[in-house]
Amino acid sequence: MAKCFSFAATQDSCYRYSFTRSGLKSSTTDLGEGTIMHCWIPKKHDPSKPTLLLIHGFGANAMWQFHGLIPKFISKFNIYVPDLLFFGESYTARAERSEAFQAQCVIGVMEAHKVTKMDVLGLSYGGFVAYSIAAQFKALVARVAIGCAGVCFEEKDLEEGGVFKEVTSMEEAVELLIPQTPEKIREMMRLSFYKQPRSMPPCFLQDFIEVMCTQFRQEKKELIQALHKDRKMSDLPRITQPTLIIWGEHDQVFPLELAHRLERHIGDNAELVIIKNVGHALNAERPKELYKHLKSFFIDNLPSSKHASHTNSLKAD
Repeated sequence: MAKCFSFAATQDSCYRYSFTRSGLKSSTTDLGEGTIMHCWIPKKHDPSKPTLLLIHGFGANAMWQFHGLIPKFISKFNIYVPDLLFFGESYTARAERSEAFQAQCVIGVMEAHKVTKMDVLGLSYGGFVAYSIAAQFKALVARVAIGCAGVCFEEKDLEEGGVFKEVTSMEEAVELLIPQTPEKIREMMRLSFYKQPRSMPPCFLQDFIEVMCTQFRQEKKELIQALHKDRKMSDLPRITQPTLIIWGEHDQVFPLELAHRLERHIGDNAELVIIKNVGHALNAERPKELYKHLKSFFIDNLPSSKHASHTNSLKAD
């Protein structure tokens, strides 16, 4: 008997409706050479507002990771939310798999929409891409926030337990980040959450896998391999924009030492915030506290002329 209901597909449709209702619209940009980027963009870009670019990590598409933040920021910023390559509706025929190439494609989308200045937030894998955007396109990025992204990890850290607690090989990491069984989803959730969420029935987890984790599996595997191979701190450029580093105290994917390592690497322009009693999945586990720190960094530090225009909406929060 054919399956007549999909929880994951239904949830995806709800998020799509929520994004649309918030004032965003779906947009696709052809960057040439077989590269197509999907992005949620403002229905009407308001030049009086600053722009905030939200970059997702591994998992489902961008809607699943940012649906809670959109209503908080939509009145203060022009919001752009791309699907990275091989997530959602974005893909490429090119062989490049680095976060540097992901960054170039995201900026290609922003340039296509004539955005010349932006703040950037990246979570987990999206933090790698956000860092690369800030490094490659200094003139375009005003401020950058990086959440639980082990940008400073080195290839040797995986084997030595410096990333992915209890995982000692790239193949094991791939199985967790692109899960193909309910057991692997549960294992990834155990690593990602400090307070474990209620367990879901295997049929729900299998449905999520079929809807979200089967397309572009080989390409996603190559993204992970490219992130890890020959990675050395000595090759990491130092970004110069004001940078918020925000981390979960009990992150078992990218342990807290990597946050301190990144703060030291960036230097005086970096601010480190550690959220207590939370793991890697900041946006899912402690969304209100995450927003509080993002608000302090992005909104409370807006230039006075722009900040004043948003006073009433800030009070509403």
